[in-house]
Amino acid sequence: MTDHPTTFDLAAPARALAIGAHPDDIEFGCGATLAKWSAQGCEVHLLVLTDGSKGTWDPTADPAVLAAQRAEEQEAAAQVLGAARVHHTGFADGELGHGPAERAAVCAVIRAVRADVVLAHDPWKRYRLHPDHRHAGLLALDAVVAARDPHFFPEQGLTPHRPETLLLFEAEVVDHFETVAATLDAKVDALLAHRSQWRSTMGIDLESPDAPAQRAAFVDRIRSVAGSFGADARGAAVEGFKRIDEV
Repeated sequence: MTDHPTTFDLAAPARALAIGAHPDDIEFGCGATLAKWSAQGCEVHLLVLTDGSKGTWDPTADPAVLAAQRAEEQEAAAQVLGAARVHHTGFADGELGHGPAERAAVCAVIRAVRADVVLAHDPWKRYRLHPDHRHAGLLALDAVVAARDPHFFPEQGLTPHRPETLLLFEAEVVDHFETVAATLDAKVDALLAHRSQWRSTMGIDLESPDAPAQRAAFVDRIRSVAGSFGADARGAAVEGFKRIDEV
């Protein structure tokens, strides 16, 4: 933990934008929070940065077919969470950068959505292996800075926008908690909408006689993570974030 004061439960924002590297990353990082806010009247938007075309262990899979499937799965998951819209930038899975072209694309979404709260990967999480997660966090933060200032990408013809708060999920330092006991089921159901990821990410092999037990173990894992903050979160089921208000 940090010396920064620990906070709990923002008032539901009018609009929220969650930015994830791949289909399903947002659900893992903040799905229950988004479902809670949506139920409270928040207009929730999701931005998925890559096409998810490499997200399989099957060497014979067609990347284009997988990308289309994952986009459909993301739409189904968004419906479970009560999201208003899914935005896609369509960058190649595994090849995400955070240069000017990528920053412009994300900046345009931030300016168009005009969210009060932006949620994204923590790019400073130690020992993070997947390059897309590192780049997604840096890209989101770089785009927030660009979106607030008028001389970045003026050719977009969009009014600059500065969100009030950033919440970084998978955070190295957690100092904000959203209590989510009432919406953990929605998080689980949204994750399970990503059926292409059952085997590789969730440990559920539909061809195995142990599939029901594997699915139950996955659900237990999600619930265990939500309860893992212990006394720091007053014993509640939570999603934890690094909170940044000086945007």
